Parts: sequence; C-alpha cells; structure tokens
Amino acid sequence: MTKPLLTALLLLLTLTGMAQKKVTLSGTIKDATTGETLIGATVRIAGQNTTGTATNNYGFYSLTVPEGDYSIVYSYIGYQPLTQQTALHQAKTQNISLQPGNSLQEVVISAGKRNNDNVAAPQMGLEKLNMTQINQVPVVLGEKDILKTITLMPGIKSAGEGNTGFYVRGGASDQNLILLDEATVYNASHLLGFFSTFNSDAIKDVSIYKGGMPAEYGGRLSSVLDVKMNDGNAKNFSLQGGIGLIASRLKAEGPIGDKGSFMISARRTYIDVFTHAARDTDLKNSTLYFYDLNAKANYHLDDKNTVYLSGYFGKDVLGLKNTFGTNWGNSTGTVRWNHLFNNKLFSNTSLIYSNYNYVVEDFQEGNNFKATSKITDLNFKEDLQYSLSSSHYLKFGFYVNHHDIAPGDISTDGASSFNQTNVEHRYGFENAAYISDEWHLNSKLTVLYGLRLSDMLLMGPGSFKTYNTAGTVTNTQSYSSGSVVKSYLNLEPRLSASYMLGDENSLKFSYNRNTQNIHLLSNSTSSNPTDVYVMSSNNIKPEIADQVSAGWFRNFSDNAFEFSAEVYYKWMQNQIDYKDGAQLIANADVESLLTYGSGRAYGLELFLKKKYGRFNGWVGYTLSKAQNKFAAINGGAYYNSSQDRPQDVSVVGIYQLSKRWSLSSSFVYSSGRAITYPTGKYNVNGITVFSYSQRNGYREPATNRLDIGATLEGKEHKRYHSSWTFSIYNLYGYRNPYTITFRDSKTVPNTTEAVQTSIFATAIPSVTWNFNFK
Repeated sequence: MTKPLLTALLLLLTLTGMAQKKVTLSGTIKDATTGETLIGATVRIAGQNTTGTATNNYGFYSLTVPEGDYSIVYSYIGYQPLTQQTALHQAKTQNISLQPGNSLQEVVISAGKRNNDNVAAPQMGLEKLNMTQINQVPVVLGEKDILKTITLMPGIKSAGEGNTGFYVRGGASDQNLILLDEATVYNASHLLGFFSTFNSDAIKDVSIYKGGMPAEYGGRLSSVLDVKMNDGNAKNFSLQGGIGLIASRLKAEGPIGDKGSFMISARRTYIDVFTHAARDTDLKNSTLYFYDLNAKANYHLDDKNTVYLSGYFGKDVLGLKNTFGTNWGNSTGTVRWNHLFNNKLFSNTSLIYSNYNYVVEDFQEGNNFKATSKITDLNFKEDLQYSLSSSHYLKFGFYVNHHDIAPGDISTDGASSFNQTNVEHRYGFENAAYISDEWHLNSKLTVLYGLRLSDMLLMGPGSFKTYNTAGTVTNTQSYSSGSVVKSYLNLEPRLSASYMLGDENSLKFSYNRNTQNIHLLSNSTSSNPTDVYVMSSNNIKPEIADQVSAGWFRNFSDNAFEFSAEVYYKWMQNQIDYKDGAQLIANADVESLLTYGSGRAYGLELFLKKKYGRFNGWVGYTLSKAQNKFAAINGGAYYNSSQDRPQDVSVVGIYQLSKRWSLSSSFVYSSGRAITYPTGKYNVNGITVFSYSQRNGYREPATNRLDIGATLEGKEHKRYHSSWTFSIYNLYGYRNPYTITFRDSKTVPNTTEAVQTSIFATAIPSVTWNFNFK
C-alpha cells in the first residue's frame, strides 16, 4: 500500500503546485530626481534570469508570479539598481524611483548581476541608444544628432556626407518608418540634410528595429526608428540650453501642480544673421535658417488614467536674393490616453496628426512660379498589453490612418514660361490589426510570435488611369467621394526566438514579413525636400519584404561587454524605380514613368560594445550586398542598388578622464556608393551628350572620417550647472565625395574628366556652451 499512497501523494502535490495561486506585481518606474518615466527598465526576480519583465513606453510594468516572498531587482542603464524584499500573497502595486548613477560607470550594489536582456530577450535587430552617449559622440558643428549616431551601428549606413538619410540592411531611405511620439515624420532633415529634425534636448528614448520587427509596427520594409520625447520634470522647474557656432537651443520644463509636468524645447540656427551682414550683394538679402519646437505635457487624472499631449513643429527656409526660395517643414501632434483596467491590462489610445509640406518658388523675371506638395495623416490607434502570466505577455491592437496626398501643384503668373499644373489629391485609408505573444516556454527557450493584418484602401474622388508597361493609358475611370478605387489586404507573420546556451550566451532566429503602401519617388539617392510621395494604386502594388536572420549573442565580464554576430537575407517584391529622364514633380501622369521589379539584400553584422566603466563605446562591422532586378534595366539582370556598400566599419570610444573631463572619438569607413558613370559621348549642335550603359556598374571612392570631442563640466552649484563641448569633425580633412560629375576636359582636348565635389575638405572645429538652471 505504501507505493500507491506515495504515488497518490506525489500526484496531489503536483496538482497543488499546478494550481498554486498566481499574484501580480505592477507599477511604474521613474527617475527619482525628475519624475521622468523610464522606458525599458527591467524588473526581475533575484537569481532567476528568465523570470522578469520590462517597463513599456510609459514606464508601466506588470509581473505575474506564484505567491510567495521575493527579492525584486529593479534596474536601468545609467541608474543605481534597487533591490526590494516583497511579500506577494495578493495583487500589489509598487511604484519605484531609481537614482541616476554615473552613466559611464554604473554603481553596482549587491543586488546581483547586471541585466542580460540583449542575450535573453527574443528580439533581434534592435539597437537602443543611450541619450548620454548620443550627446557625447562628436558631430558636425557641434549639433548632437541621433540620426547621425545611429549610422554608427552595424547594418545602418549613412546616405552620404552631410546627409541625414540612412539605409538599413539594403533598403532605400523611404523604407524606414520614423516615429516621434507615435507620429510619422516624413522628412527628418534640416538644411538639406546637414541636421536632423530631432533636438536631443527634447528626446528621452531612441530605439531602432532593423530585423525581427514586432507586430505592433508596420508600414515600412526595412526599419522602424521609434523616438520618444521627454515628459518633463515633475519635481522642479528647470531651464537649460546651449549656444553654438550656428545654432542655439533652449528648453523649459517643470511640474503641473502635483499631478503632471510639461516640457518645451526650441532650437534655431542663425546663419541668416551672417548672410544679412555679408558684403556680397547676392548674399545680403538671402535666407538660410531652420527652427523647430518640441512640446509635451502630461496629467495624471487618477491612479488609472493619464493623458498626454505632444507636438513638433519645424520649418526650413532657404532663398537666394530675388532668384528662388524654398521652404519645407513637418508638423505633428499626438493626444494619448493611458488607462489601467487592472494590474494586468494596460491600454494606450492615441489620436495622431502628421503633416509634411514644401513650397518652391522662382522669382526671376518671366519665370514666376510656385510648386507645392504635401502629405497629411490623421491616425486613430489603440494598443493594449496584457500580462497573462509570467510565461505569456500579450500585445494587441489596431489603427486606422487616413492619408491625404497632394503630389504637387504649380501656379504661375501670365508671363511665366511654366504651365499651370494642378495634380489631383489622392486619399486613402491604411488600416491594421495585430496580436503578439512573448512566450517563455522554459528557462532556455523564449519565443516572440505574432501576426499583423494590413489593409490599404485607395479612395475617391478623382480620375484614375491605368497604364501598361510602356506607360500608355489603357483605361481611365472616375470615382466619387467615398468610393473604393483599389484595396490590398496582406498578412504579415512575425517570429523571433532565443535559446539560452548559458546565462550570458544565446542563439537567436527571426522571420518577418512587412508591406509598404506609401512610396517615395525621387531622382536622388537620399531624401530631398521636393521628393514626391504616392500611395499604392491600381498601378502601384504594395512593396513586400521577407527577412530571415540568425545570430549568436554573447556577453562577457558580468554583462559589461556585449558581442553579437548576425546574418540576414531579405528578398523584396514590387520594388519601384523611375524611367530615365522622368519628371516627377507636379506630374499628373507620374505613374506612367515608373517601372517595377524585385530586390535582394544579405549580409553579416558584427558588434562589440562596452557598456560600463570609465571607458566605453563600440565597434561595428558590416559585410553586405544589396541588388535590384528590373526587366527594363540592365537586360533584366541583377545590378547593385544605389545603397549597396559592401563594407562598413565604425568605431566609437568615450572615456571619462576625470569627474569634469570626458573625451570621445568616432571613426567611420565605408565602401563607395554604387553609381552609373558614362561610357561614351557624342556631340549635338556643339553640346556634349554623355551615354550610359550598365546601371550602377561603377563605384565611388571609399569614404572615411575621424571625429574627436571633449566635454568640460562646470563646477557644481546648487541651482546652476554648465558645460563646454568641443569637437573637431573630419580631423585630418579627408575629401570624401559628395557628388562626381563629368565634363569635357578644359586642358586636354577631346577627353573627359571626372570632377569630385566634397562638402568638407578641411577639419571643422566647433564649440558649444551648455547651461542648466535648476
């Protein structure tokens, strides 16, 4: 009888264990000095690397575990970790405030090891940037720039010297979704690409997904750059800013009563001050400046409800005296409502507005004209997060986005040689629903899987033409307002998995499909203010990309060092290119000038990063290939895409020399851009005309650059702090190619010479004074 009784007892204990009561610990994690919520802070059970969670974009966390007494570890990079003994026998709310530590030399207490999320989490292809490091990386003219900094990561390549455009894993610049507080930013550049629209003073968190994209993101093929603005100091009012050689910044933030906070940050260049003072009469009345304004406020209605209001407004103005003028800008606005249904279910409801527009004017006598274009979005979005258990973390939601695109209008006066052109607006709805689950199967295997259903509806009113491959109209049909012209429905599966080989060692795999229904038509290799946006239509199909990737992730020295090696292969359908000589601006028949094909990209990315200590930084290396295939180009054979750069190296170092001095440097090397060179020429009426053969069959010279910087912190004062930032961009004055053109030689008859233009031919020093009144 003993054996059956023992068996029954073991079975009863097993069933009791399975039925053990589960309880949920939830709350928010904030900066103890400012009250700013911390995104991605980790919450873990001490001694259990696989039992834990991270805060969402609003600092909220929820962790469901069997009831009992636990040692909970709260941590965030650059902050002192905190350990609390917690008795969990019923649902409990525990809000945490973490003290900032030395961001370059983390204070480690006896809580245990530093977190190893980069190894344990199933997410692949994610780079999170620390704002302290971003502010120390030397950049041109001293303006800190997140877009310049992300191009120092493997797999992310700059579109060129002095350009904020970037390519991710062989994708074009328009295949990157750029979000600022959930609002789409269509052109993220100032001054023709020398600066980005992101003022670092206003930014809290930067994440870029280049592979294994979570199901809540969609609409672009290559990457998502998700930028979050600061909420504002909820503890004290403060005023900070900086004065540089060509631009100044000012930020004010403070509490709203005892339940909210606000932040306003502004920036403006003053190059126009120097042009107005110029002796050259052609420059004296010219304009060249940009400004931008970031604003955000939040208010806690009660313990379960918080509202947020944020916006961005930016404008560039460029003009030459009585000759031409152009201006372009972005406006975004986001209203959000956070609601906590219970300690497991969190929702975020958003209403989002985004607008990008440009105006180009020609003031010359007889040519007075104005060209305008815009794209306006109005988006309703619902996101929910549910902590089902310690093993399952669900995300689900939907969005409805209305697009209004004015491809381009030209207005003229009676004397102009240009024709009056009005291109019909295009309207559409881009909708999606998604669900994903992060499932911890056991102590070694974690899977993040999901499904996204996207739908594109092209709507009337308007007249819509259908073209054949030769660009000839085969059909024209008119639709009334509210009529559906064309619809596209696509399923986008997402899967990522990590398998732990040890506490600091894992293998990862991911597969994801993305579709894109907003397309950029451009005659250049990077974004320009006058680029034209179009929607998927009866002629243009949604672009589709499938990507698989695998990697080995390894940490060293108590997770102080991170190493990863990732390989990827991406194949793309319905890629768009333009026919030679295409006129894209204000062209009602622009779709007749397009050709369609496929593409592929593959590569290897190596990344070594040191996160803690007086010296930190990273080394990145990319070996890659990106090719296109169009029936109408190169005889239908694969050819190098414009963004193909086989090798890319970046090295970044930051050293805390003393309490007041920190030094930094960065070095980059990249293979030259694929380009089309002339292979012959002929003379027509005394004018040389070049002939071209294979598309992108040649390559520009390789580029390289070394930048250095130093920051001197001022002496500490109770209510005031200042610092000086010094940098030298392009230290050894290397002449990297910006453009290469061809012309008849001026010295050797009947020959052709190549002319290289470089933006920065010498070292560019800069100095900025930063201040903070607390």
